[in-house]
Amino acid sequence: MTTPATPMDTVTLERRIAARPETVFGLLTDRDKWLSWMGGDGTFSFAPGGPYRTRVTGENVASGRFLTVDPPERLVLTWGWEGSPTPLTPGSTRVEITLEPTPEPTLEPIPAGTLLHLIHSGLPTPEACEAHAEFWQHYVDRLALRAEGADPGPDPWTRRPTG
Repeated sequence: MTTPATPMDTVTLERRIAARPETVFGLLTDRDKWLSWMGGDGTFSFAPGGPYRTRVTGENVASGRFLTVDPPERLVLTWGWEGSPTPLTPGSTRVEITLEPTPEPTLEPIPAGTLLHLIHSGLPTPEACEAHAEFWQHYVDRLALRAEGADPGPDPWTRRPTG
């Protein structure tokens, strides 16, 4: 069986997290929990159609709307950067995060982990794909640390430009 190629405007990421999907989903749908792994401040309305705006790094602000909030399995939102010199304007791209429970390699049927799938589509250039692949890897690593009970510490990218 062949897997379809990733479109040129898309970043995909998979990450196994040693925490239940409910825990990971909570970090994606609660303001204070979100800001514990990404961003310095922000406003969020975690409901379909609800807007969000968050200062992610330094003066870089991401904004868009939540399209789907399906606990604890799926979150879909639009994404873009305010004041971006690129065509990546607020709400111009789409981020889909799905959480799949994964059992421990034991005989117990209790899901002990999560396989996170992230697809960011609609990116305007290969450079935007490359930058957002690095961006999402950084922040999914921080999300995983938080979900697994660790403190990711201060974000070293808080002064780093994005876009």
